Amino acid sequence: MQRAVGLLSRLACGLASISTIVCLVLIGFSVAARYLFHAPQPWVDKVAGWLVVALVLLAAPEAQRRFEHIGVDVAVSRLGPRLARAANVVGAASVALVAGILLWAGWETVEFSLMVGMMTDIPGVPEWWVQVLLPIGAAVLLLVSVAQCLVLLAGGTPDYLPTGDEELPRDTLARGE
Repeated sequence: MQRAVGLLSRLACGLASISTIVCLVLIGFSVAARYLFHAPQPWVDKVAGWLVVALVLLAAPEAQRRFEHIGVDVAVSRLGPRLARAANVVGAASVALVAGILLWAGWETVEFSLMVGMMTDIPGVPEWWVQVLLPIGAAVLLLVSVAQCLVLLAGGTPDYLPTGDEELPRDTLARGE
């Protein structure tokens, strides 16, 4: 189960990476068009915004899978094994709850846009093409967090679960060296 969910999460993250690269290329194109050729391309700003939405929604499941989201690993590691496991279950279940809400709300949003035929400012691009990123990202996030809950409840250890004894990065810039 962890493998299948991990593969799906990495696939979504790969799409998020591609959206980042495309966004970078589009913004570079827009800057060149505006300042070198005096021909601004207003559609690029809209598309770049959509690509940032894709980046966030498609990368969030991988951040959850790797436990790289905001957390207090030091506090959890001081709880002891049983309470730490419980804290991790509560954390993953909380993410699952939020992902479920996002999935439901996102699906309703897409249905409404389809029902009324909402279009973006760019001719020929329906609004739901952008909005569908929300339920897709939320569904993958929900799968990841539910899989983590199930592994933890079964007594296993999810991939990438922090132990609390990891050494902090030794960034010379952060230390002011």
